Amino acid sequence: MKLLTALSQPEKVLEPKAKDDLSASGLNIIQALESPQLFGSIIGPLTTWERWLTFLRTLYGLPFGEKDAEIFKACTGREVPAAAGYGEAYSVVGRRGGKSKMASIIAAFEAVFGPWAARLSAGERGWVFVIATDKRQAGVVFSYIRSALALFPDLVERETQEELHLTNRISIAVKTCTFRASRGYTTCCVIADELAFWRSEESANPAEEVLNSILPGLMEGAKLIGISTPYGKLGYLWQVHKDYFGKDRDILVWQAATKFMNPTFSDVTIKRLVARDPSVFRAEFEGEFRDDIENFLPQELIKAAMTRQQSPPDLKNHYYAFCDPSGGRQDSMTLAICHGEGDKVLLDRVEERKSPFDPAAVVAEFSALMKAFGIHSCTADRYGGVWVADAFKKQGVVVEMSDLSASDLYLEFQPLLSMGRVELLDNERLLLQFQMLERRLASGGRDKVDHPPGAHDDLANAVAGACVFVSRKRIWTPEQMNARMPYLKRYDLGNKYFRRPMREAEVELDEWMKKRGRSRIVRNNSSHF
Repeated sequence: MKLLTALSQPEKVLEPKAKDDLSASGLNIIQALESPQLFGSIIGPLTTWERWLTFLRTLYGLPFGEKDAEIFKACTGREVPAAAGYGEAYSVVGRRGGKSKMASIIAAFEAVFGPWAARLSAGERGWVFVIATDKRQAGVVFSYIRSALALFPDLVERETQEELHLTNRISIAVKTCTFRASRGYTTCCVIADELAFWRSEESANPAEEVLNSILPGLMEGAKLIGISTPYGKLGYLWQVHKDYFGKDRDILVWQAATKFMNPTFSDVTIKRLVARDPSVFRAEFEGEFRDDIENFLPQELIKAAMTRQQSPPDLKNHYYAFCDPSGGRQDSMTLAICHGEGDKVLLDRVEERKSPFDPAAVVAEFSALMKAFGIHSCTADRYGGVWVADAFKKQGVVVEMSDLSASDLYLEFQPLLSMGRVELLDNERLLLQFQMLERRLASGGRDKVDHPPGAHDDLANAVAGACVFVSRKRIWTPEQMNARMPYLKRYDLGNKYFRRPMREAEVELDEWMKKRGRSRIVRNNSSHF
């Protein structure tokens, strides 16, 4: 391969190397960036990357200058870097600070110049992974890596949309943040992109599970690099920052504002956006974790309440249902049924239908289930407006729109859970959705509870709604109580008694009342009428 690698000393130039010998060139990552024939050709003027060069010297244990020492102390809170560098590092840097571009340089350098081929067994491949919440997000770093590897055309053996395979038995691949996707591989470099925003339907803390699944497969001397804009003071990245920032330990945490790492970024843009929403854009551009976001419910509290198994209807109980409807395209449609015993609320049934689905079919299914529990009316989340009530009405179920938002339901549900007044079903998906809920300080000083960006809370919303409305022990109107009665009832109107299935009895009662010009009164004194 016709390649000249110019080092930092102008007079010293390496002779052309065979493509399989690049790892033996003795080139370090700073020299590769300073070379106009190598990464220097794609990174631009190094004067604007000065702080990132200090990061790389720290990461790889390369010699420091006085200015490097000042930058290191400012960004890590430490006095002296580890002489041998770091195998695990986290870059908490504001948006547009250059972290994706620098992560791609690290990945490309490890793939091309790393010593991995000599350490692989016969027939084994080493992997460089770029992991993010979804493949589109990971594709940003992957596209930078692809442009860096275009400098070595003879080294690229095969290329697909999500993978690059090199002739030195190293492959680069895009992965999503699921622990199953990354197990069983031998890895020589891992880039965890936007780590603070990893979301998964499988885990409330996917970052911890994914990285723990990767660590056993890392080759000796391999790099695990986490890069992210900070978010709230919760989750894996915040925990790493709390445990390692400013402490002389074996994991590096590097924290800096956008402008510090990328002096070319516009001051005007930063000031304008920070003035618009200080809490949001300080995190975005100043690299600070947000004080206004925290976990809403502790995992231990939720697990302690999950003591019940799904139970069939018992018509001695008065059941209540709450539905979180959906149009069937994106969100799930969910239903929760519960009843009260003394001062406790017991969850009896939860149902979820994931999108895509036919809303009319799910409405029919949920209506039949509610009727089996003696329920002929329920409360629904405000989503969808009139079509929800109309769809259930066709199935003989009256729907009332909740007067509380999802956030209000959660805020009212939390004290019930804390006081041990709620017994929930042992349901893993419900546990995950409750765990992921975040409490935020909204405008006006009010708390707001919601799922994080990209996550779902449909099941949690239905359960919280059902529990809250049962706990209120609201007094129903005669019509509402009639809708919630068990299937067989006795109606006492003067000296005339009816003991019929509900629908037959209502028809006969209506005819009887019309003849006498009387209104129907239902007395709810006990379970028998």
